[in-house]
Amino acid sequence: MSVTAPNPPLGANQSLLRVIKSDTVRHGARLTKRELEVLSLIAEGHSSREAAETLYLSKRTVDFHLSNIYDKLQVNNRVQAFCVATRLGLLPFEPSYSHARAEA
Repeated sequence: MSVTAPNPPLGANQSLLRVIKSDTVRHGARLTKRELEVLSLIAEGHSSREAAETLYLSKRTVDFHLSNIYDKLQVNNRVQAFCVATRLGLLPFEPSYSHARAEA
C-alpha cells in the first residue's frame, strides 16, 4: 500500500483550471487554425466585429468560432478562453508593456 502526500490546497480558480486543463488535455482539445486566429485577435483586445474585419469574415462567423472555442476549452467567456489556451500552450503568452513604456 503506497501513501502519497495530499496536494496542497488550491484556490477555487486554480482548482477549476486544473480540472479543466486535465479534462481538456485528456480529450485532446485542438483548435483549428482559424479558431486560433480568432482567439489571438480577441486576446489582443479586438472586438468580434474588429476580428471579423481583420479576417475578412462576418461578425456572425467570428462568434460561431468563439462558440466552438468555448465548447472545446470548456469555458464561458473570452477571458477564460485566453487563460486556458495559454495554460495549455495553444496560444503564446506575450505580455505587452507598450503602455508603460509610452508613459515613461
